[in-house]
Amino acid sequence: MSFAAADEMRRWYGGALDLWLARIETPSRLVLERSRVKLRDYGDEGTRPSLLIIPAPIKKSYIWDLTPSVSVVLACLQARFRVYVLEWTEDGHDNGLAVYVDELILECAKAIGEPAILAGHSLGGTFATIFASLHPECVRSLILLEAPLSFSGEDAGTIANFIRIAPPTEALRKVSNYPGTLLNVLGLAASPKSFLWWRWRDLLLSAGDAAALRIHLLVERWTLDEYAMPSALFADVVDLYREDRFMRGTLRIKGKTAAPRGVTMPVLAVVDRESDLVPPNSVMPFLDALPHRNWTLLRYEGDTGVALRHVGVLAGRNAHSILWPEILAWIRINDLTR
Repeated sequence: MSFAAADEMRRWYGGALDLWLARIETPSRLVLERSRVKLRDYGDEGTRPSLLIIPAPIKKSYIWDLTPSVSVVLACLQARFRVYVLEWTEDGHDNGLAVYVDELILECAKAIGEPAILAGHSLGGTFATIFASLHPECVRSLILLEAPLSFSGEDAGTIANFIRIAPPTEALRKVSNYPGTLLNVLGLAASPKSFLWWRWRDLLLSAGDAAALRIHLLVERWTLDEYAMPSALFADVVDLYREDRFMRGTLRIKGKTAAPRGVTMPVLAVVDRESDLVPPNSVMPFLDALPHRNWTLLRYEGDTGVALRHVGVLAGRNAHSILWPEILAWIRINDLTR
């Protein structure tokens, strides 16, 4: 069976699961739709400031809005922010990093019509940071949730270590795309701890807790909705990791340099000391390199009932009872001081 066929089977299985394990998403309206991206608006006209959520480019965005009890979207709406979510879509075009981190996010920023708070998780946070360095006029503040930005150190994470031994990018570009099933296999090879052992451990710990088990299963269902990654984007991300281009100031996007010195707005970063995917040392060098000292660091301490610890910061009950109130308070304080 090909990886593309495996993707189709995963989507079919996910649709079958929806018949008895349906997620509950917050109502929204579509305000922008173009090749590779959609923008959803969840807020009312009177709420401010605007917050733009940027998911990882190979995942569907509903992990931010999985069910009301652990919905980042709903928590932000209840805090009276105007919430927008960028949705990546598939269109068959072989777009690279420049299209994603500049053109597509910029389209969404223009549709919002005012500087927004950017919040990104994982590679979505990496993309949000690069965009913020290129277009600081569009960003009020930046929230990074386990988002890797520094890749040169020995302890920069298992994904960074795995990419160091990847084939040359010229060879990577010759593949038409990288199906979601293949990306899952690569992730498992890079970190069995995160993508295998942690999931089974979490399932066992959730077995006696109906609420935790339901969230665990909803996250597992979400993992079946992975997008294929265009070969140009895959190769560009490999280069970004392997050569540490952003931190070294050698990343050029449409004639402009993307580097930490371009990030001039307040930054909040959330790290997980137990993560081998995005360890603190893949984030701290970026914070230390910022041209200002206006950054805050919070730590995620883990949850039961999240399947993948890496998404616990979005879907964990502890994250929503402890961490997200701190994040929302930080946003309010920074907005009042502007």
